[in-house]
Amino acid sequence: MDGVILMSKIQLPAVKPKRRAWNKGRLVGQKRPLLPKQVWAIRARLELAGNLRDLALFNLAIDSKLRGCDLVSLKVADLVVRDHVRERVSVIQSKTQRPVQFEVSESTRDTIRNWLCSPEMLAVTHLFPSRFHFRPHVSTRQYARLVRDWVSAIGLDPSGYGTHSLRRTKAALIYRKTGNLRAVQLLLGHTKVDSTVRYLGVELEDALSIAEKIDI
Repeated sequence: MDGVILMSKIQLPAVKPKRRAWNKGRLVGQKRPLLPKQVWAIRARLELAGNLRDLALFNLAIDSKLRGCDLVSLKVADLVVRDHVRERVSVIQSKTQRPVQFEVSESTRDTIRNWLCSPEMLAVTHLFPSRFHFRPHVSTRQYARLVRDWVSAIGLDPSGYGTHSLRRTKAALIYRKTGNLRAVQLLLGHTKVDSTVRYLGVELEDALSIAEKIDI
């Protein structure tokens, strides 16, 4: 009897149910930047479709080099002052809580102005408002779906591209043309140049080629 009572008091270790890995069955890793011809192909499709919101969102994603969470949460006041779209904008990054600046090209400013003049933008606060009343702006998940649709529409495999493809596109082009990692670091808002090296996928050979051009 005592043995039965003793056994009832023994607590067996809890068995935690196995959770499915978030990336199981998915292709993950660094997403490719878009090539200039691919950028123009997506722009042309959006222009022909008359999709003012997506065209403004796509162009601003390329110019700003912002993370998706910072891009979709931009407010009209961040970019517009007295009906004038700023040429340079500064925002606080949600990930680092540090400011980052970016340029807004003339063509992007035009698409933003066209989007702001549309009926959907009447008396709204966010630059890309959600169509659901319980959300103030487009979600990062919806943004990711849009990117997938854009790249699929021009014949690219969506598994190789994502929201970071748009963030990396202009930065990768700047690096290829100038080799200036410090400039790209500032534009991406990275705190360390090592992060920029990893983000761009800079190889040792690239780094050595840059170093060989610098004579002290």
